[in-house]
Amino acid sequence: MSDEAIKKEDDAPAAEPAVSEVQKAHEEAAAVLAMGDDVKAAASAADVKKKSRGKSIPAGICFIRSTFNNTLVSITDARGGVIAWSSAGKAGFKGSRKSTAFAATMVAQDAARQALSKGMHEVEVRVQGAGAGRESAVRAVQSAGMQVSLLKDCTPIPHNGCRPRKRRRV
Repeated sequence: MSDEAIKKEDDAPAAEPAVSEVQKAHEEAAAVLAMGDDVKAAASAADVKKKSRGKSIPAGICFIRSTFNNTLVSITDARGGVIAWSSAGKAGFKGSRKSTAFAATMVAQDAARQALSKGMHEVEVRVQGAGAGRESAVRAVQSAGMQVSLLKDCTPIPHNGCRPRKRRRV
């Protein structure tokens, strides 16, 4: 084959997508005209793909609650709306294995992966509780690819606590 024939074959497939793009534009214009004055409905009908994508949230807050029986990790946006969460039970651990540091690592990695898939890269970590998985959960969030900008301990501390029981008389 000559060079001109090869060039024509290469150009032919490139012309087809341009035609389909023109057809899509005509279909969208027809949808807008069919809606008439209802421009918002026409815009939403034309931009269905944009809605399914969702917003990318670059920074948020990671709440780690580590108790003696379980570990819970919630990753939220700056306003507190939960984006991703996980717990030791959700990760498949049962009984006394839920309270281990390994379970906390798996839970934190799972929640961090979910948040990374939604576009989050930076988190403030707030740790609550005195369980075995405190440090391992924070390390797991870092190793999953999140940048930890702040690490804060939010464990509630009683200031003198509640009234003690009556003294025992023997």
